[in-house]
Amino acid sequence: MTGAAFFDLDKTLMEGSSAVHFGRAAYKQGLLSRRQLAKDLWANVQFRLRGSTDEGIEQLRRRILDSIAGVRVIDLARLTPEVLSGILPRVYPQMLERAYEHQDAGRPAFIVTAASEEMAGMLAHVLQLDGGIGMRSEKRDGVYTGRPAGPFTYREGKAEAIREVAAERGIDLTASYAYSDSESDLPMLRAVGHPVAVNPDAELLRVAREEGWEIVHFDKLGRRLRVVAALGAVALVGGGGGYVAARLPRREGPLARLRR
Repeated sequence: MTGAAFFDLDKTLMEGSSAVHFGRAAYKQGLLSRRQLAKDLWANVQFRLRGSTDEGIEQLRRRILDSIAGVRVIDLARLTPEVLSGILPRVYPQMLERAYEHQDAGRPAFIVTAASEEMAGMLAHVLQLDGGIGMRSEKRDGVYTGRPAGPFTYREGKAEAIREVAAERGIDLTASYAYSDSESDLPMLRAVGHPVAVNPDAELLRVAREEGWEIVHFDKLGRRLRVVAALGAVALVGGGGGYVAARLPRREGPLARLRR
């Protein structure tokens, strides 16, 4: 058995929230009204600021499932180019480099996110990673029913999902790595032998220091501006914005010292 590497998406593998880019794409294609998009983005901001509770997690899952109920699978799939055009320029080159180094060391690399498994899988395909683990939604006759088809990949659900993948693919979680910025991912981080805190929030930083985990910092400015940017996304619903594509550095990466 070999280990793997599991990467949280929002604020770990990429700057900001993937939900913003999905919402904008859905709005442009007429799948969301301007009012629905603004409400959804604001709810996402509040959820991230307040943290999570069991009730809040269930409300978030219900909100996501309700938003796609009755939508054709093909219609959501056709949002992919627009969604990726927002996400790809915001992928952290440092984290992508780590993912590739894990692959070169024989460890498959996965994206793990509360977003849909379809989006996670497509992003993993484009980035040349080994798979995407996300929320699975029931489909019937080519249409989303609005019912779940697997665990909600948030908090304990993420840990459950990676255990399922590990069992299916013969992955040794004690030899695996997990990366996240948030204390909400502590279950996933504790499910592997090598947890890594990336630009961690205050609670995750405290836990990582206490338990001697690796801590990676490279996004100090982005973290200060997170709330301002999120509020700006609500105010500028449907607005465009250009992003500077990050150039992947060619150098010996930080994982060169890890066991192969």
